[in-house]
Amino acid sequence: MNEKLKAYILFYFILISFGCSLPKKQLLIQDVNGTHQLAKNKIWLSHEHILVDFIGADSIQTSNRNHDSIIYEVIPYLNELKDFNVDYFVDATPNYLGRDVLLLEKIANKTGIKIITNTGLYGAQRDKFIPKYAKESTAENLAQMWIKEYTLGIDGTSIKPGFIKIGIDNSDTLSIMHQKLVKAAALTHLNTGLTIASHTGKAAGLWPQLDILKEMGVSVEAFIWVHAQNENNNDNYLKAAKTGCWISLDGLGWDLEKHVEKILFAKTNGILDRILISHDAGWYDPQKKTQTIKPYTAIFKKLYPELKSRGFTDDEFNTLISVNPSKAFSIEIRSAPLDENNK
Repeated sequence: MNEKLKAYILFYFILISFGCSLPKKQLLIQDVNGTHQLAKNKIWLSHEHILVDFIGADSIQTSNRNHDSIIYEVIPYLNELKDFNVDYFVDATPNYLGRDVLLLEKIANKTGIKIITNTGLYGAQRDKFIPKYAKESTAENLAQMWIKEYTLGIDGTSIKPGFIKIGIDNSDTLSIMHQKLVKAAALTHLNTGLTIASHTGKAAGLWPQLDILKEMGVSVEAFIWVHAQNENNNDNYLKAAKTGCWISLDGLGWDLEKHVEKILFAKTNGILDRILISHDAGWYDPQKKTQTIKPYTAIFKKLYPELKSRGFTDDEFNTLISVNPSKAFSIEIRSAPLDENNK
């Protein structure tokens, strides 16, 4: 044993003997303006949309968008968030469904809100938003493209994704394409530490995704079950929380009472530490001449007072709006032992 190693071991045991621990690695968050250290006391909206374009992967174009006109329409809704001290805004719009990182950067600079964009592909709605190349690619090739966006930037910009967004058509048996998306997301996570957020809905489609992650050696703590509010059997929340995945109740822009009931269920059953909440609001649609944009404020104006009236504490609300999302979106490789059948 060399002298340097001996000295390190001695130092380690001195720290332990005095009740100290070695310094932890500082976790990071990636927004459209760069990478910075994680702070757990910031307020998050963890699943929102500014622009969504439903025209389909074969027809979508970004070059003909008038950013000034879009910003004029959406900026009042983003500015409202200043009254509620919102720091982080997770834009969940994926590539080929309207992701526009230059637009997001302009809005972030105008508002001061840290906007987080994504890499990945969205397979829901029978692959309408999956480009032809992806249908012909392997999971490994897709992962290489997504990793490149994280290391070099998106579409020739310096803007990098802060998480992976995928989507499936809900079923207890995933299509070959959707299995490929989950595998590509797993490979991307293992190379970047980006969290995987998957448009899933009811729990039937959750379990096969978690199985794939385990087979690929990814901890399910790196996975967000998106639109979990659509699940009717609350026992599946307990089952999911036990696995360690994140449970996203993100339809508060549309249905308050359902979310109140599910959040109170989570509190009663001790799983608040696995719950994320958001609105799934916004929705500027470039295919429409007249816009109907859903505000991003129901959590603060409606949900918070309702929860308080039912015995919710400020600390419990802070768990939902600050502590949990900061953990969920921190950039950290979360690996797990490979499935025995795949070693």
